[in-house]
Amino acid sequence: MTDAGFHRRTMLGLGLTAAATPAVAAIAPADPGEIVPLWPRLPPGAPAVLPREEVRDRAATSGFRDRIVTGVARPLMTVFRPARPNGAAVLVIPGGAYVRVVIDKEGFETARRLNAAGVTAFVLRYRLPGDRWTPRTAAPLQDAQRAMRLIRSNAAAFGVDPARVAVMGFSAGGHVAATLCTRRAEAAYPPLDAADGQDARPDLACLMYPVIDMSPPHAHRGSREALLGSAPAPDAEAAASPHRHVNARTPPTFLVHAMDDDSVPVANSLAYLAALRAARVPAEAHLFEEGGHGFGIRLIQGRPAAAWPDLFLAWAARKGFVKS
Repeated sequence: MTDAGFHRRTMLGLGLTAAATPAVAAIAPADPGEIVPLWPRLPPGAPAVLPREEVRDRAATSGFRDRIVTGVARPLMTVFRPARPNGAAVLVIPGGAYVRVVIDKEGFETARRLNAAGVTAFVLRYRLPGDRWTPRTAAPLQDAQRAMRLIRSNAAAFGVDPARVAVMGFSAGGHVAATLCTRRAEAAYPPLDAADGQDARPDLACLMYPVIDMSPPHAHRGSREALLGSAPAPDAEAAASPHRHVNARTPPTFLVHAMDDDSVPVANSLAYLAALRAARVPAEAHLFEEGGHGFGIRLIQGRPAAAWPDLFLAWAARKGFVKS
């Protein structure tokens, strides 16, 4: 692998073992050691003083390893390699309302489930717009585009098929994923190296209870303010609402949402689904009666929505993405 910025099995100050309670730390699986920094130098639009990156484990209140990252200064991907890879890859983008990145619940736990199906997973730790990046709205999209390009550029070394690279985003991470899908051709940053000649378009998308609409009444207030500021203009809201930018080149998409989600209304997924149908983009949606918000895999066990990983993998297999 010769692309600038790629360093295999470097920890890069990951800091993902700090602050766990002894009981949780004792049963939590070890983190992978394979880390891919996204940028060979400072990320685009860096402020004069970089944000201070912090990792905090919410295990004391969650009852399980539940790490979050704030102040992301050096965005990266953590690579999860399956024991029996089938060539498919997924860029996993956790949520966190654009003020944190939820590493375990929506990132690492999801990656391990994908590994069990033979899928190589890349968990993205992306920059947050409130940390003075310029322009503030560009940083998450820049990181997502760069991540997709690095996966494809180094596909042979990762053991993946560059024509089978999907994206999966949760909550605000779903907004990053949907923005990547609808603005994949946008030159979000100046090209740096050969990797930036790769296509950033995902081959498939899975959007989990995604933030989509940035206009009231359906906008998630916290994500909207973190991304756009406290009083965004209507044209800024429209520009940042992915359902307004769906077209025939938007990737086939799988949507999951709980009807009782009181944080990100189900209307967000419905708006994106309607736009996909209008553009004749293949789509499948599963709307569950219960589940609330942010359930990932762990918090939905024992309820019907727990089936979502199997439903996604079955749909992906029908699309020729997951192969035995």
